[in-house]
Amino acid sequence: MKRFLLFVLVGVLALTACAPKAQEPAAAVLKVSDGTIEKTYTADDLKALGETQATFQDVTYVGVPLTVLVQDAGIDTTALTAVKAVAVDGFTANYDASLYAREDTLVAYARMDAPLADDEAPFRMVLPNEGGKMNPRQLIEIVAIP
Repeated sequence: MKRFLLFVLVGVLALTACAPKAQEPAAAVLKVSDGTIEKTYTADDLKALGETQATFQDVTYVGVPLTVLVQDAGIDTTALTAVKAVAVDGFTANYDASLYAREDTLVAYARMDAPLADDEAPFRMVLPNEGGKMNPRQLIEIVAIP
């Protein structure tokens, strides 16, 4: 009987060791492209580019200016006609130079004292004093349009 229990215990341990390991979820990624150049960023990558604040609808967001992000991707912002922000659900917002070149146009990765809300994360656009449609949430891509 002891041998049988030992055999069962060894079998259970062997099966447990062979079970697939749980993988950590991949970090959220934001793609920046212009048709020829493509670069991806995590929230930590954006934080490394600097921190700026902007307020939209009484919430202060922390992020990186859109022009800084696009330039870091190797794209010349002075040669652009527009920039398009793409959300996870396919919603897009297009910005001409009067909007994308503003210092307070941010790609936000957090709120001032908290992470972005679940319905905003992982990234969102913040354009103070612009309508809600110009501030897409759940951002996945920035497309620079020459």
